[in-house]
Amino acid sequence: MKTKILALAVGLAAASVCLAADEQALRDADAEWSKSAGAKDLDKTVSFYSDDAIVMPPNDSAATTKEAVRKIWQDLLASPGLAISWKATRVEVAKSGDIGFVSGTYEVTMNDPSGKPVNDHGKYCEVWEKKGGTWKCGTDIWNSDLPASTPTP
Repeated sequence: MKTKILALAVGLAAASVCLAADEQALRDADAEWSKSAGAKDLDKTVSFYSDDAIVMPPNDSAATTKEAVRKIWQDLLASPGLAISWKATRVEVAKSGDIGFVSGTYEVTMNDPSGKPVNDHGKYCEVWEKKGGTWKCGTDIWNSDLPASTPTP
């Protein structure tokens, strides 16, 4: 009986260590992703997505193809005056070890049509999938904390 309890305790400790390592791997991947976007590296930025990712940017339709995901980032990274970054505030990995959740905050600045810098900040949520030992983002959504602007009549 003592052997079974010891084996169970060791197994639980090992699972806990694996989940902690996966959580750190996700935190590191998300930080690297932010760094890539901040450097305006389109290829590296979109490489964090799975082949079947869904990206849901604010005030736009969901992108459900690799081409559509790339177009969202291509347009965003080409924005004049762009400065973008985000930071994870919560990272969780399911007990199965093959799915993870990352949420956090972002900051972005870009120029409006007159060339004046416009600042935005908000929150994001990502669902990551571990495929073949590699973490890839399968679902990505973000939205602003600022009130929606009202169109001028």
